[in-house]
Amino acid sequence: MMKLTHLFCDVDDFCRTFIVEWQKNQLIQGEKKRHRPHRMSYSEMITILVAYHQSGFRTFKWFYLKHVQRYWQSEFPNLLSYNRFIELMPELLAPTTAFMNSRRGVSAGIAFVDSTPLKVCKNIRIPRHKTFAKEAGRGKSSTGWFYGFKLHLIVNDQGEILSFCITAGNVDDRKPVPKLVQALTGKLFGDRGYISKKLTQLLAGENIKLITTLKKNMKAQAMDAFDKLLLRKRSIIETINDQLKNIGDLEHSRHRSLTHYMSNIIASLVAYSYQDKKPALQLREADLLPLLQNA
Repeated sequence: MMKLTHLFCDVDDFCRTFIVEWQKNQLIQGEKKRHRPHRMSYSEMITILVAYHQSGFRTFKWFYLKHVQRYWQSEFPNLLSYNRFIELMPELLAPTTAFMNSRRGVSAGIAFVDSTPLKVCKNIRIPRHKTFAKEAGRGKSSTGWFYGFKLHLIVNDQGEILSFCITAGNVDDRKPVPKLVQALTGKLFGDRGYISKKLTQLLAGENIKLITTLKKNMKAQAMDAFDKLLLRKRSIIETINDQLKNIGDLEHSRHRSLTHYMSNIIASLVAYSYQDKKPALQLREADLLPLLQNA
């Protein structure tokens, strides 16, 4: 229960400032939108949504009906019905995303980039899938073709998320990188999917050195021993993606609207940011010095 209280306090402290400014600037057809307070606050609803991704439950409905309504009535005295909560979930997307942005880690000159597919249905059901027919796309990963979206992540050597974005499944992994690295400097490690002379030059102009694995038909290039070591350690981000999917329920096919889908993805990232033990590289400060000096 202490963890739930801690989570709520963090969310509530953030929402006290953000919600007021966010609602003040919301417009509908050129007119300011009127905001009637809900029975439950945004802080309470976001707390429940994030707690679901920490809980290990595989469906939000089961979590809400069998756990929240049964055991958390005293913590949330104005608890909504499940159907009403689902109706209000689209309103949580903006504050949850802003809250996640406030919880991003700090770069120390080492970063890893990767994407992971988010399937929205099995391949055999693609022709019948309607929920994300306009937004999703067919893509190919190391495990084969899929239909859905991609989650693009940049993390540091401590397993903290530095930046993130969500694209359709058919978007090239290299396309969102320039926006993802806007606040970063140092060295960025990725797999062969990020090989691009144009991207390398573009990032170099932003004081970022892109280092990738090579394709089989490419000539070997001179590389510092420390860079080679870190390139082999890029599996850290694959571990994070695996934890997001298997612990945080990041990927499933039960969503029925885009806003619900995005809200759950961002809430899963927030839940991960509270994880006590994140995948991390045990690097000493002495090991970091030459990397930072050469960045």
